[in-house]
Amino acid sequence: MKKKFISTALFSLALTTFALAQNIVVVDVTAVLESVPEYQKAQEQLDQLATQWRQEIAQEQDEIKGLYSKYQAEQVMLSEETKRQREEEILNKEKTLRELQRRKFGPEGDLFKKRQELVKPIQDKIYAAISKYAEDKGYEYVFDKGSASGLLYTNERYEKTEDIINILKRG
Repeated sequence: MKKKFISTALFSLALTTFALAQNIVVVDVTAVLESVPEYQKAQEQLDQLATQWRQEIAQEQDEIKGLYSKYQAEQVMLSEETKRQREEEILNKEKTLRELQRRKFGPEGDLFKKRQELVKPIQDKIYAAISKYAEDKGYEYVFDKGSASGLLYTNERYEKTEDIINILKRG
């Protein structure tokens, strides 16, 4: 029993020493991004594009509302064929509008692509600076405190994914 207690105590001490020996730092990447003038310019461009596209979409919505109001006002005087044509026209315009919204603001839309084009090189530059800083200063881990992305850098000697995969393969 005494040996087990001593083993546990030594193991706990070793773990604590190991944890204290780790060099861990925290960076607020959002604050870093906001301090970069190129990022601010990119954000302004993206905001202008988004505003322009929202206005285009609002105009299309107004046009559809106008068509629908006109249809409702004239509906009692229209033949069944004309009613069907007008309804089809309104539905097609709504479909076109949804496609425009998806094309501009969807997950793979124009705004996303433009953000990638403008912001990704700036982010890459920042992540490269973080990696270089961590390597130069001997930090083992760098965490982002400003977002949910978490780990920004880790010393490769702590990467043990292959070890775990090999253990699982051996079963």
